[in-house]
Amino acid sequence: MPGPLAGVRVLDFSIVVQGPQCAAMLADLGADVVKVERRDYGDAARLIPISEADRRSAYFFACNRGKRSVALDVTTPAGCEVALKLIGTADVMISSFVPGVMERLGLGYQACSQLNPRLVYATASALGAEGPDASRKGVDLVGQAVGGLMRTTGQDGEFPTPVGAVISDSAGGMTLTIGILAALLARTQTGRGQQVDASLLGAQIWQQASELSFFLMGGRNSERANRGHAFLPAVYRVFETKDGHLVIAGVTEREREGFIRALGHPELAADGFLSPANGALDLAAVFARLEPIFRERTTAEWCERLGKEDQRFAPVNDYAAIATYDQAYANGYLRRVEHPDWGPMSQVGNPVSLSESPAEPGLRAPELGEHTEEVLIEAGYTWAQIEALRTAGAI
Repeated sequence: MPGPLAGVRVLDFSIVVQGPQCAAMLADLGADVVKVERRDYGDAARLIPISEADRRSAYFFACNRGKRSVALDVTTPAGCEVALKLIGTADVMISSFVPGVMERLGLGYQACSQLNPRLVYATASALGAEGPDASRKGVDLVGQAVGGLMRTTGQDGEFPTPVGAVISDSAGGMTLTIGILAALLARTQTGRGQQVDASLLGAQIWQQASELSFFLMGGRNSERANRGHAFLPAVYRVFETKDGHLVIAGVTEREREGFIRALGHPELAADGFLSPANGALDLAAVFARLEPIFRERTTAEWCERLGKEDQRFAPVNDYAAIATYDQAYANGYLRRVEHPDWGPMSQVGNPVSLSESPAEPGLRAPELGEHTEEVLIEAGYTWAQIEALRTAGAI
């Protein structure tokens, strides 16, 4: 079944994660995504191997599955001409370079929109398209730092700690996806495309809207998570178990009796433990009583006991546990596939469920320049013209 973006042509000039993951989402949803890469080594993500022994790039595979690759030197006059011809047939164009780079290449918004008024011109920026810091370079770590996230992780007295995933890049890419889809919808009403920008900074601020509003409304600054959440005065915390870790994500008055039953310590009920009758909870005292209790049983045992009492909990999984998590496969967040080159494997699926036109992630990422000739033939180039472009060093 065709995806909801079938018939949409996307040119992806972006690199590494923020822009490419946005374009990968569009490809999953049915768009024809053509990745335009530099001729020598392509997207820099190709240079990040899994290990010394395994030179495949997990970063590149994850963010570029289902795309086609064109190797093109847009710094040459012939290469720029090819890019403009492809842009003339595109619905969406994505780039992720410092403001001014695409303009200097002759591929800025004004030039491209004049050539193709229906084009949605999307830029994945670091700190936003406007303002005094718009021209600053930035990657995921910059987004986590400047957006305030890094000051909320870890515990009091510790060094500021980044999240152990490129969450700023990913959030920026998802935000850009939303902007592109909105611009495509607006185009159905106006007939014109528009410029869209989403940044690492903007995505981090949006992701922390609830927490940041504590300061904007009440002057309460960012605080460390301290194994839970600084602004949630509840049993909302990571606990050590006999063989790992577990989170309890709040215990309401309605859930209190079931929680105490799951703990297996009925004396707590007699003590009025977690009862509102005690007034505001002394969380330090509550945690001091819970810590040794959770160390009595394994994580699996706690999951079974808490599940029977309909509590809010979760084991603290590592990637090995996620890779065997049936729930992730049941919803398509992970998929078991047969890769044409690597054989049976699991891959990251798509987080969006659509009942009538479901997403369909690609099975493989393209080799550098794998589809150059194919895409140029579709654009109307002859074989003689393609050979001339190769001789000129454009492809």
